[in-house]
Amino acid sequence: MAIAGALKATSGTELDKAWVRIRGHLRESAGARLFDQWLKPLALAASDEADTVRLSLPSAFMTNWVRNNYAERLLQEFRAIVPTISQVIIETASASAPLPVLARIDPVAAPAAPSAIAAMAGARPALDSRFTFDRFVVDGSNRVAWNAAKALAEPGTPRFSPLFLHSGTGMGKTHLMHAIGTAFLEAQPGADVIYMSAERFMFEFVQAMRARDTFAFKARLRSVDLLMIDDLQFIAGKDATQEEFFYTINEVMSAGKRLVVSADRCPQGLDGVEARILSRLSVGFVADIKPADLTLRRAVLARKLADMPDARVPADVLELLAVRLTSSIRELEGALNRLVAYAQLTGEAIDMDFTQATLGDVLRGVQKRVTIDEIQRAVSSYFELKPIELVSARRARVVARPRQIAMYLAKRLTTRSLPEIGRKFGGRDHSTVIHAVRRIEQLRDTDMDVDSAVRTLLRDLEG
Repeated sequence: MAIAGALKATSGTELDKAWVRIRGHLRESAGARLFDQWLKPLALAASDEADTVRLSLPSAFMTNWVRNNYAERLLQEFRAIVPTISQVIIETASASAPLPVLARIDPVAAPAAPSAIAAMAGARPALDSRFTFDRFVVDGSNRVAWNAAKALAEPGTPRFSPLFLHSGTGMGKTHLMHAIGTAFLEAQPGADVIYMSAERFMFEFVQAMRARDTFAFKARLRSVDLLMIDDLQFIAGKDATQEEFFYTINEVMSAGKRLVVSADRCPQGLDGVEARILSRLSVGFVADIKPADLTLRRAVLARKLADMPDARVPADVLELLAVRLTSSIRELEGALNRLVAYAQLTGEAIDMDFTQATLGDVLRGVQKRVTIDEIQRAVSSYFELKPIELVSARRARVVARPRQIAMYLAKRLTTRSLPEIGRKFGGRDHSTVIHAVRRIEQLRDTDMDVDSAVRTLLRDLEG
């Protein structure tokens, strides 16, 4: 059957039935709380194209969250039930125009007759328009990788190929790959570019083998001007896939075309990947992205917040996220997205209490256990006092202000109740602790010395 004919066979009833099944799968895998908050509001909308599924959400923040976290999963779920589906569009219900395509199957996604290859050659890869070079926050931890990515995207004869990017999860590899593809197509609009995950490579290759038609798959990938394969570690131990992958990259490199591969480790650290593949990938430029330090995490949050003109996030909340969430940039941005989305959905203002209530599970998962005794020692050392002075009856400002800061930190960094905190500071009443916390919150906005002291102590205690 011709591809066009197959696409017309998809009816609204078929999609409705598929959507019921998919919602059940999502609820089971995501859990009731996450499903009810983010995925349950998804509604199947009408589409003018038979190969396209449109899903709508009531707010832009919810749309962005689902787009970031579930676009690929939704596409896979629909294709598992209705193979003719090639794209999923997620949009805000109130929007007058749809958002860009969020997940799209590349022409290699389904086996095709040779006669269809030429018609599909002009299709564009699923590049995310948000991930560009100018939106990538650069510092010493990622500058080499950023420069190498920009160099590979430049027109003319490439200075090197392949480019191998490696880092931990969520550090920016995928962002750079999308940026390479976008910049390359801007410079050479007629170029043929493919971006896909190694997992997708494996899936599509297996599908092509089962259909006894690997011609389109091989021809499409080996004829590109720029091939980008993300997360190479996912084909470790997959012998047949690795063999096809080796021949594919060998053809691309031998033809002088551009190749970009990413993984969570350097080539030598990829156990289960054939030595000949690692050898070929190592002849180009290998660049790592190191974990983001506090300065970069602050800059990332500032950049992200600039894209949310209606959001109001206090400086102390941003500092809390930057200090606590250190594992990946993706986690950091996701936490800010979640915080702003919840504030919009509930109508509440973002402050420290709202942040702790909204992101408590995330923050508790990374929080270093800090005791009140440790806080008292740190504050005493910072202000050059004896620890006993913080629990004494002295009310002189030179002691009272550090005591208030210590109470503020105890409220923020421990799970102790207000009466418990008061008892640890010389048997003071819980109302004294409340006054201290509120006073330090006020002073952090007006007194640079107090704010600097709190920031330094937070960094030392949580570091």
